[in-house]
Amino acid sequence: MLLLTIYRPPRLSTPVFLEEFGELLSNICLRFDSLIISGDFNLHVDNPENTYAKEFLTLIDTFSLTQHVQGPTHSHGHTLDLVITKGLNVSTTVMDLAISDHFCVFFDVCMSPHIQNRSMSVRRRVINNGTGLLFEQALSHTPSQPSDCADDLMIHFNSRMTHIMDNIAPLKTKRVTDNQKAPWKLNPVVKLLKRECRKSERMCRKSKLQIHYQIHKEMLGKYNLEISKARQSFFSNIINRNINNARVLFSTVEKLTNPSSQLPPELSLVKKCNDFASFFKGKIDKIRLNIASQLQIAQNLEPLAVERGDLNLMPTFDLVDYETLEKTVQNLSSSTSELDILPTNFFKSVLHLISADVLQIINTSLQTGIFPSSLKNAVVKPLLKKNNLDSSVLNNYRPISNLPFIGKIIEKIVFNQLTAFLTSNSCFDKFQSGFRANHSTETALIKVINDIRLNSDVGKTSVLVLLDLSAAFDTVDHCILLHRLEHWVGFTGTVINWLKSYLQQRSFFVAIGNCTSASMSLTCAVPQGSILGPLLFNLYMLPLGQIIKNNSVNYHSYADNTQVYLALSPNDYTPLESLCGCIDQINNWMSHNFLQLWNRLPEDIKNAPTVGSFKSRLKTKLFSDAFC
Repeated sequence: MLLLTIYRPPRLSTPVFLEEFGELLSNICLRFDSLIISGDFNLHVDNPENTYAKEFLTLIDTFSLTQHVQGPTHSHGHTLDLVITKGLNVSTTVMDLAISDHFCVFFDVCMSPHIQNRSMSVRRRVINNGTGLLFEQALSHTPSQPSDCADDLMIHFNSRMTHIMDNIAPLKTKRVTDNQKAPWKLNPVVKLLKRECRKSERMCRKSKLQIHYQIHKEMLGKYNLEISKARQSFFSNIINRNINNARVLFSTVEKLTNPSSQLPPELSLVKKCNDFASFFKGKIDKIRLNIASQLQIAQNLEPLAVERGDLNLMPTFDLVDYETLEKTVQNLSSSTSELDILPTNFFKSVLHLISADVLQIINTSLQTGIFPSSLKNAVVKPLLKKNNLDSSVLNNYRPISNLPFIGKIIEKIVFNQLTAFLTSNSCFDKFQSGFRANHSTETALIKVINDIRLNSDVGKTSVLVLLDLSAAFDTVDHCILLHRLEHWVGFTGTVINWLKSYLQQRSFFVAIGNCTSASMSLTCAVPQGSILGPLLFNLYMLPLGQIIKNNSVNYHSYADNTQVYLALSPNDYTPLESLCGCIDQINNWMSHNFLQLWNRLPEDIKNAPTVGSFKSRLKTKLFSDAFC
């Protein structure tokens, strides 16, 4: 069965609408046994002399459809709002609810639909205003235990926090639905008008007087207008507060245009969780095996030297104090992981009580070069890539990784110290715009577009090749990364030991609802959902820029996307050899570094039998008359 809602704006050409509506009916009537089409058609079907109305009724009769609404549905006395069905028994009622100038059309359908339960059970701690005081009292009766081992400190801290929270705010099971929230309705003016509307509605129903009906109608109008203003103000405030924060703006637009949906309840099974975990790990293993097979025929890499002459070293971290800790914690996102014993907002509110323990864990980790093992486990949530994809196909999901909040605190402190060293020593690739302060997609676009326009100004043609990687963050080789961090960047001593500890012996498990999979080990990749991951990936990619520059080709990168381009004079295709040679070297380097290009070239180029024919077809593709 198909349920379809249609609105035809009054200004839309009626002949055009009738033509398009006819095409729509010809498609759906053959595909569905049952149809319900409702909406405001803005056609006076009550007027038998109206040419367009007669044509419309003839059209639906041709497809054996039935129009059920009789009588006016608008304050001007016309029938504009229709209910059209196929293969269903429907009864309709029209009622003026004073909501707008259109009346409300109620209809009953005799059918037995399968209604999917969209609620899921989750386990949460209930935190209220008194929880903080109870926490402080309980904390004073459970003293901490000093140690010079970061792992022992973390284990004791988790055990202590679990004991306290289980007593003052135990985990409770709660069913949640997939309802979309409307925070603007919490506006005091909106809440007041809502109460007034309810009051006028009760009075209208009780007295059935026209005067009370008019009062209720006016109150509804005011309420709807205020909701519209509150909603507009809510999103305007978000935009104004984050005018320079593209991430928040994009997230806001994404939530408005593509609301997230819950996973189907049938996925909340241990077997499904294990299937997801095996699939996510198997996908990376498959890419690594594919790359390993390519290495057997790959050419040897020419040695690349570090471009900076004097390599400054960073052997140790600076210890942190309470002021640094507080600033770091408050600037971090308040999102909570299932691995967090203390919900993040509550953690922030009691930081002054637990700061001594947290500082001891952090500074011990920085001094000993050991990242606590209990913070290396990630919980992964499968997220459907697009809402219209088949939810039963595992490949339609991407893994969203969440890490413990204390781990993110340590990461952020390390990130700030590493970034300060990298910036002061000019370690970053200046043509990398991803995951860097004062850089963004805007800087990448401006650089590339400006270069292309400069070439165009002097009569040259630009050739641009877009390189994208497949699951790039997930296939990073730890040994290669650590070697690069030490010999290309200058991390030594405790710093390189800490990074080695941070990367190795990591694991993840998949969680859906209250079900979890078995734990899976990770032998490669920079940690997904981490703070350090993007920075480490940028450093992993440092040699790529040198390879491209050695071929006298321009480039700009944003994370794992690289734009390679050069300029050609009219009728001079000689630089194309440099470009093709550069791409060959890039592909060879990628294979040696366990990275795989996502090949989306046109079929005639991708299927070229030899390198020579590849170049020939690429040249034809780029320099046909259509492109010159």
